[in-house]
This record gives sequence, structure tokens and C-alpha cells, in this order.
Amino acid sequence: MTATTVVKQQAGPRAAADPAPARRGRRRARLIALLFVFPALLLLGALVVYPVLFSVGRSFFDASGTRFVGGDNYTEMFRDPATLKAIRNTTIWVVVAPALLTGLGLILAVLVEKVRWATAFKLLLFMPMAVSFLAAGIIFRLAYDEDPDKGVLNAAVVSVHDAFKGTSTYPTARGRTGLLTQDPDGSYRTTASAGDTVALPMVGVLPKDLPGDTSPARTAAARKAAPGELRGVVYLDFTPGGGGRQGKVDAEESGLPGMKVEAVRDGKTVASATTAADGSFRFSGLTAGPYTVKLPESNFAPPYQGVSWLGPTLVTPAIIGAYLWIWTGFAMVLIGAGLSTLPRDALEAARMDGANEWQIFRRITVPLLAPVLTVVFVTLVINVMKVFDLVYIIAPGPVQEDATVLATQMWLVSFGGGNDQGLGSALGVLLLLLVIPAMVFNVRRFRNSER
Repeated sequence: MTATTVVKQQAGPRAAADPAPARRGRRRARLIALLFVFPALLLLGALVVYPVLFSVGRSFFDASGTRFVGGDNYTEMFRDPATLKAIRNTTIWVVVAPALLTGLGLILAVLVEKVRWATAFKLLLFMPMAVSFLAAGIIFRLAYDEDPDKGVLNAAVVSVHDAFKGTSTYPTARGRTGLLTQDPDGSYRTTASAGDTVALPMVGVLPKDLPGDTSPARTAAARKAAPGELRGVVYLDFTPGGGGRQGKVDAEESGLPGMKVEAVRDGKTVASATTAADGSFRFSGLTAGPYTVKLPESNFAPPYQGVSWLGPTLVTPAIIGAYLWIWTGFAMVLIGAGLSTLPRDALEAARMDGANEWQIFRRITVPLLAPVLTVVFVTLVINVMKVFDLVYIIAPGPVQEDATVLATQMWLVSFGGGNDQGLGSALGVLLLLLVIPAMVFNVRRFRNSER
């Protein structure tokens, strides 16, 4: 054995037994990592951890924050009708919105694959994600406006309605008091006999609102009825510039064309007619005796105003519709990314075996996309639980309580007039407890997918 070998054998165990350099290296690496992570941890603590802990503590105090009340805020929370309605609306959001979005995203992702300009189509559907919730809320608040002259949805609904059912020509017209009798249903009537010529004076119609083909009623009022015939004229009992006599057809007074007139006897309509351009009408083939000449209520029905999208009944579905417009592109892009990773050989094998596209979609595509669909669904569940902007902006003040969800109720109770930060903190804790299970589930899914 040489001297060199003896020295190595003596120094080897001493060098191996000295871990100081290795420990110093690990400590240095940990210190460097901590220095890099520290700003993020500081922000996380200041913006997330501290507010959560403060809210939990604040929920056990009264509105002023000076008196400890224990669980009274949580008890009050479930006794308050507004909070119960917020919980109900949040449940509707959680059940309806994520399911619809996931379904729409899946259908669009599958269909986009067969579109030639798939990238442009995806970009078009994803563009609403670039619009802030504030701007989207303002857009849909205007779109849902009940006035058809402002709200585009009601303008479309009114156009379709009027195309099939029509609309009254003179919604503001009313009979001249003392000359025509108004029935409870809004119709007007007078009495005449076969062989008479009767004048039906109306008021309440602006000359500018008369149809373009209107002509003076004087000539029609002068016509004499033949035996077995009943003639008449419906006219605007108003002379431009003043003058004229009430109840008499003056030279410059216009007829009211398009007015429906009925002849009624013994409670049954025996004849009907529509007035001509000069307001004249004629019933022929009548037997002798008196008749009730009636202007039905349909002549004066107010115009159809469309659907009250932001009324108490439809306000929540309307806001969910706005949410779908924003987030459908998000669901489609994520599901489309998962769709692009599917094994094409399985799909081609199914086609070669004679499966049609619906069978391939139902039995192969959907089962293989189940992990992606689950992640998208849970992500959307977390998102809809926290929805605030759209509800607060779109819902008008009178129906704000009908549309409220937990996030808006928390803000309204704390800062929107309630000034009860104790109860608002309790609502925030409830919302946190509802969101945590979905967040934990999503994190576990991501970890499993990485493995």
C-alpha cells in the first residue's frame, strides 16, 4: 500500500462526514427562493389572507363594530327575506348558467371544427371576453329597455307581433262626450235605424298622426242612405285653426280611415265594415228597426310594447343571457383545446365501423372530453357565485331585490344603504364557504391531470 493510498483512506471519511458546505448551499438556495417568493406572499397576505381573516372576525360584531354579538349575524342572515331571495337566485345561477355555457361551448367547439374559417369564428365568439362587465351591463341594459324605440330586443318583438296581429290605428282616440256612449270594455256606441246616416265624432287624435290617405269627411256625411241601408262617417271632430261646431261635420274636418264599425242587434253583430279614406262606412241588407252602431275596443287598444325583460319575472333570466354572451367564447375555446387532443384514430375507427356523427359525439367525443368539461363547469360555477357587476348594472332599482345574488346582497347590506358591515361580513363568509369546495375540487383535478 502506497503512502498516497493511506492518505486518501484517512481523509475520505472525514470529508464525507462534513455536511457543512452542502447545508450552506441548501440554505442559500432556500433564501434565494424565499426572496423571490416574498413579494408574492406579501401581496397574497395583504390582499387575500388579511381581508378574509378580518371579515371572519368582523362577522361576529354588530353594525358599528364595537359590540360582540357572536352568531347573531349568521342567524339574522337566514331570517332576512332579501338574503333568502339572494340565496335562491344564486342557486338558479349555479344550476343554469354553467350548464348552459358548458353545453353551448361543447356544441360550438364541435361545430367550429367543421367550419372553414374556424379561427375567425372563434375570435368572433371570444371577443365579448374583452368587454368589461361594466360595459357589457350597460349594453344589455339598453338592449333590454322596454321602450321599443330604445331597446333592440323589444323592437324586434314588437315588429314580429305587429306583422302577425297588427296594431290599432288610433290608440289615443276617444268619443266626443255626450254624443257617443263608452262601454266598460273601451268601445263606443250610438243608436241608429236602417235608412239613417249617422256621424260618429272622435277626438284625441293629432292631425299629424292621421294616415296619409285621409280625406275630408263632409261629402260622406252628406250622403243619404237607401232603404235597408245604414250609412255613416267616423271623423275627427276638430277644425285646424279653431272654429267649427261640436258634433257637426265641418268642411275642414277629416275622416278616420281604417276604423272598424259594427252593427249590433239583440247583442249579436249582424254586419261589420271598415271606414274608407273619408271615414265613411255602409251596412246594406238590413231589416227595418234600430241598431247599435259600435266602434269596437280594438280600434283604441294601446300599441303592443313588447316584453318586460327587466321586470320581476324575467330579470334573472335576462341577466343570465347577458352572462352567456360574454362567457360562451371562453367555454368554447377551452373545450376546443381539449377536443384538439382527442385521438383521431378512435374517431376514424368509429366511422369505419358505421357510426354516424351523433353516435360518435355521444359515445366517444363526450366521454373523452369529460375531464375538460368538468374543469370548465366547475370554473364557471366558481365564477357565477361571485357575479356582481352584471346584476348591479342591468337590474333597475325597483327590481334590484328580485335579481339580487349573494355578492350584490353583501355589497348592498354593507355599503349600499344598509351600513351593516357585520351582516355584510357574514354574507361574505357564507360566499367564501360556498366557493371553497369548488376551488378545492378544481385544484385536485389540475393536479391529477398533471400526474
